[in-house]
Amino acid sequence: MPDISAPLPPLRDIIKQFDLRADKSLGQHFLLDPDLLARLVAAAGDLTGLNVVEIGPGPGGLTRALLASQATHVTAIEFDPRAVSAITALAATTDRLTIIHGDAMKADLPALVPAPRAIVANLPYNIGTLLLVRWLEQAAEYRSMTLMFQLEVAARICAAPDSGAYGRISVLSQWLGETDMAMHIPASAFAPPPKVDSALVRLVPRAVQPSLKELRTMERLTAAAFGQRRKMLRGSLKGLGGAELLEQAGIAPERRAETLSVAEFETLMHTLLAREAA
Repeated sequence: MPDISAPLPPLRDIIKQFDLRADKSLGQHFLLDPDLLARLVAAAGDLTGLNVVEIGPGPGGLTRALLASQATHVTAIEFDPRAVSAITALAATTDRLTIIHGDAMKADLPALVPAPRAIVANLPYNIGTLLLVRWLEQAAEYRSMTLMFQLEVAARICAAPDSGAYGRISVLSQWLGETDMAMHIPASAFAPPPKVDSALVRLVPRAVQPSLKELRTMERLTAAAFGQRRKMLRGSLKGLGGAELLEQAGIAPERRAETLSVAEFETLMHTLLAREAA
């Protein structure tokens, strides 16, 4: 039986014991304040009955906070073998924690973790956006995603049209789910402190998700539209139908990508699908 009677050692002691000095190449910045970690988990909403996935647990601070929630089970995926050793010590105290030593970029989370599932993670800075794009393609598989990003990335995810931060990741995220910047985390909260502040984004996938064909079409459309964002849409979308496509969708050809709402991009996507099917 797991030994849950012994108090857990402080996270700084775990870091020292397992030589968990943050590795810049892995984008590691650890959160150690138990109160802050508890607030992060609270921001994820009610986890009762959910199987939670954590990416890059490091010394296990967020993992401890997740285990203190009503989550049914926590699966932690860690690439760094030092952190795997550290988190294994925590796993010895509970039967609600599974550790996977592997690369999150290659992991098929729905195949590894049973539904209903959610993701709660302080993401490595160097792969955070790439992971989000991957998970957005599987949005229907998750009840929610509560993810820590650099503040600039979080701002882009939640940005409104006609703002400098609004771009492809804004459209895709907001089309597939409800997004909210739940918390602003100063750089000083991390060990070691990064050069920029961070923010916690909560994304709740919409009940009705697009088909794979619709998703791939929206990905092509937004890549073209924002790939040359200084151009008018009739120019940036020339390869997809240009002015004729835009006029069919009821969108002025001289507009630029950052002025279109998510709903307008969806209209444009359906128009493009209809043109290609004709």
